[in-house]
Formats: sequence, structure tokens, C-alpha cells
Amino acid sequence: MTSTRRTVLAATAFAATLALSPAFAQAPIEIELFFPVPVDGQLARDMTTMVKEFNEKHPAIKATPVYTGSYDETLIKTRAAMKAGKPPAAVIMSANFLLDLKIEGEIQKLDDLIKTDGKTNDAFMGQFFKALHGNAVLDRSVYGVPFHNSTPLLYVNADHFREAGLDPDKLPTNWEELAAAAKKLTKREGDRVTRWGVMAPSNYDYGGWILQALTHSNGGQWFNPEFGGEVYYDTPSMLGALTFWSDLVAKHKVHPAGVQAGGAVSSAFLAGQASMMLLSTGSLTHIRTNAKFPYKVAFVPRNVRNEVPIGGASLVIPTGVEDARKKAAWTLITWMTNPEKSGWWSRATGYLAPNMAAYDLPEMKAFIEKNPDAGIAVKQLDVAKPWFATYKTVTVRKAIEDELQAVLSGKKQPKEALVAAQKNADEIMKPFVEQTALKLPTN
Repeated sequence: MTSTRRTVLAATAFAATLALSPAFAQAPIEIELFFPVPVDGQLARDMTTMVKEFNEKHPAIKATPVYTGSYDETLIKTRAAMKAGKPPAAVIMSANFLLDLKIEGEIQKLDDLIKTDGKTNDAFMGQFFKALHGNAVLDRSVYGVPFHNSTPLLYVNADHFREAGLDPDKLPTNWEELAAAAKKLTKREGDRVTRWGVMAPSNYDYGGWILQALTHSNGGQWFNPEFGGEVYYDTPSMLGALTFWSDLVAKHKVHPAGVQAGGAVSSAFLAGQASMMLLSTGSLTHIRTNAKFPYKVAFVPRNVRNEVPIGGASLVIPTGVEDARKKAAWTLITWMTNPEKSGWWSRATGYLAPNMAAYDLPEMKAFIEKNPDAGIAVKQLDVAKPWFATYKTVTVRKAIEDELQAVLSGKKQPKEALVAAQKNADEIMKPFVEQTALKLPTN
């Protein structure tokens, strides 16, 4: 054998050794997943567990979960990362932000990824509850994959009900019954309230969602689901909803005045300082784990009808994520939303599993049999409607939440508050309305 041939063979063998060596193997594609923690509980720890399992099962991808605060903060941080040219590959985004993100060109259609998987958009979305489609499919294109979802629920302390002479097996079904029960449940020592009959969160983001639930329950609508430039703040149905909430505070004195944060509401309930609360399905596991008393949940009480808004989040891919990172993000998204993981996340957090097949799994059936409160949340999906979504969703929402907080603090009356909210919201949406207005030719 010539020396030249020996050299070639040695070089070939060395190259083969390098290719097989872990040190020279192709590095995994690195992606970031931005995720919020909008409710009580150990959601951040559960997310770390989920992503760790994903990485173990997908060695060609290394996903890093990045906690980004509330839903609003997640939106701000995602936009900042995009502006800096470093968009995260995937984001768990509040489902009602998708329309605004689409209008601004900040999220990608997922149609091509779905098509590559050999599915139509209808077939892909068919695995998720129909009530969730309105906050995921826009102009017939899929922009978000439902990840965890919620509706508001009525939580009650069963011991308090019995103590007040109420039947915990017959929970309030309408506003009149809710107010009557709250009066019996409220406790006072002189002028000091030691136990509130009912509480609901009114902080930013949460407050608008609860007010939308009351508005729907009063037969109204919050926004035009077909057009991103129209809300119905100054309407009789919303006036009735805001007046009812205000009356619980100022007239019946069974609900604390001022702004109540979601965490403070759940803490008061767990401490026995509130007998009932309106709070997210997403808090179920936190309440189940920490309540030292028997509790029950029910649909949000109605005035005209049983109807509530969807809440929760969808997985999206921001604009600017391309090629390998986009495919890796899609692998992560489809894995996180398959029936098995969807069910696991629901059991861990309390959120609804968007993938309907999750509820056919033996472990999910056993879980709901043991925890019927989770089953109530699923049943309420039958009367759920899309979450409010407009151009500039956050500022349009805050226009009403500022007024809600003023009313609950005793600074404004409901009617004047709604007139102001409508005026402010219309002004915020004016550029979009004008942009989309039909331009008729002049003679």
C-alpha cells in the first residue's frame, strides 16, 4: 500500500471518528419559550418539568423556558425581544392578544406548518374544543394553538354555607340568589367586616374578564367578534353588569370596596375571609391543594343566560422566527398540545385541556371522577364564547378597567363610567376604524 493511500485511508477514518464522536455531533437547535404565570400555583415549576421532558425526548432541540410575568408583561417582553431582533421561537400568549398581534404583523400564520404535517386547518383545529377557535383562527388562518384555557367559576366554602343555613348542594344559579347568599354569609363585628360574602378580582386583565362574564350573563356582548374596532361598553347589558357588581359593594356591602387582585381574592377565600369568589378555572389546583375546608364550584350565576368568556393562552410563533427555529418551535408546540401532555398540564395546573381527546384518556377520566370540580369547568365550555379581542386589546381593555376600578372604589357611578370608557376606547381604536373604512368615490 502506498504512503499516499495510507494517508487517505487514515484521514477518512479520522473524519468518520469525528462524525461519530459526541463532541463533534451537530449541536441541538436552541429555542426559547416565553411563558407567563397569570394565576396562583406552581405553574413555573410545572413548566420546567414539561420542557425538561421535551428536551429529553427531542435531543436535536434544546428548549429553554423563560418566565415573563403576567399576560400583559409577556406581550411587552415579546415585542421588546422582536424589536431587538431576537424573537423567542414560541410564546404562550394570552389568547385575546392574537387579533392585535395579527393586525400589527407580529405573529405568523401556522397554515404552512399544518399543511406540512399533512393536515387541513379544519382537521388540525378539530382536535380542540369549538369554543376556543374564535381566539385562534383569524380570517380562516390559524395563528395560535390552544394550550391552556379557562372560564370564570363560582367557588364556595361549603362549611360557610351550612353555617349560614344554606345548602352547599344548591349553589346560587342567578344574580338574585348570589346576592341573597352573600348577605347571609357576610359577617361583621360592629362596623368591621370579618368575612365577605363574595369577592371577585378587579385588577388589570382579570377585572375586564370578570366584567365580560357578567355582561354575557346579562345577555350582552362586549365586542364585535367580526371586527377589531368595535366594543359595546356603553350599553344597557353592560350597565346592568357593572351596576350589579357595584351594588354588591356599595348597596349590599357584601364585597370589599376598591381594587382586588386575583391573588388577594384567592388568599381571602383560603383564609376563610371570603365565602364565595369568582375566579379562574386555572386556580382550581391551587385551591384544591391548599383549601382546609370542603369547597364546591359552579357556573357563573346568570341574570339572563349562562354564558361566559374563554380565557387562557395559546402558543404562537412570532414574526422573524425562520427555518430551523420555526420547525423546532412547531415540534415543541404540537408536543405540548397533544392529548397526553394537554391532560397532564390540566391536572397539574387546573386549566382546561384544550385537546378534547385528553378527556378520553383513562388517567383523565379517573382524575375527573375523583375531582368533579374539574368536570364542572369542562361543562361550562358548552356556554363559552370568545374572549374580547380588538385592535390595541390591552389599552382598549384598560379603558373599561380604569372605570370599573373607579366605580368599585366609589369614585364614579356606573353610567358615567361606561360613557367615559366608550369614548376612550373609540378614540384608541379610531386609527384602525378609519384604516378599514370603506372609501366611497366622490361625485
